[in-house]
Amino acid sequence: MRGIILAGGTGSRLMPLTRATNKHLLPVGDVPMIYHPIKKLRDAGILDIMVVTGTEHMGAVVQCLGSGADLGCEFSYKVQDTAGGIAQALGLCKSFCDGHKICVILGDNIFSDELGSHVVNFEKATEEIGAMLLLKGVKDLTRYGVAFSDQEGVVRQIVEKPSRDEMNSLGSVGLSKHAVTGIYFYDPTVFDKISSLKPSDRGELEITDVNNAYLEEKRLLSAEINGFWTDAGTPASLRRANELVRKAANDNLIQKKQPTKERSS
Repeated sequence: MRGIILAGGTGSRLMPLTRATNKHLLPVGDVPMIYHPIKKLRDAGILDIMVVTGTEHMGAVVQCLGSGADLGCEFSYKVQDTAGGIAQALGLCKSFCDGHKICVILGDNIFSDELGSHVVNFEKATEEIGAMLLLKGVKDLTRYGVAFSDQEGVVRQIVEKPSRDEMNSLGSVGLSKHAVTGIYFYDPTVFDKISSLKPSDRGELEITDVNNAYLEEKRLLSAEINGFWTDAGTPASLRRANELVRKAANDNLIQKKQPTKERSS
């Protein structure tokens, strides 16, 4: 399996912090934000990783990450000339993927769960499963693509940034609601789906349309994130990402300092 980190966009919601830098290079904890998804892929055994970013910050991103040798990975890079959406950025990676299954992470995703078990499960999946989404229950669902699932956990519908009326309507028929996090697993047919997309009203190729294409084929799985998850695309969520990462680091430090109990003979 190969990894893709999408680190484009203008970072407009984080201005003026992003006036002179890519938002994915802003610090979360004691490292640049983009290090977090890289570590998740690396720890799951995915070492061949493509990073996609825009023209204005490609130099800074390459200077920060280099070849990947220092991080135990091998990086490739692709320039997204215009901000045409997540699916458009992913479509640039077809030749890199070269028929392999892929794990795609949006570069501002900060989460505690490990990806290893998901990688193994998706690698072993038959052709009947073409995509897998990681979901998380959050308070403000209107910011995200939202998966509506039945009582058995099967996704029935995915809506991009639904209104509260839409959520209430779908929730009233017994469907649960979770945010579609920026962590996706796809088989190679994802690129055929992207090539057939039409731009949304925002003028972008939407990743929700890609996910709904798999849903229509009945080839979509989902799994929930158990630990913390946030994006870091707004001042509030960037602050929360730093708080979560620091708390996790402190908790780990406390656990390491716990004295071990001696066994009595």
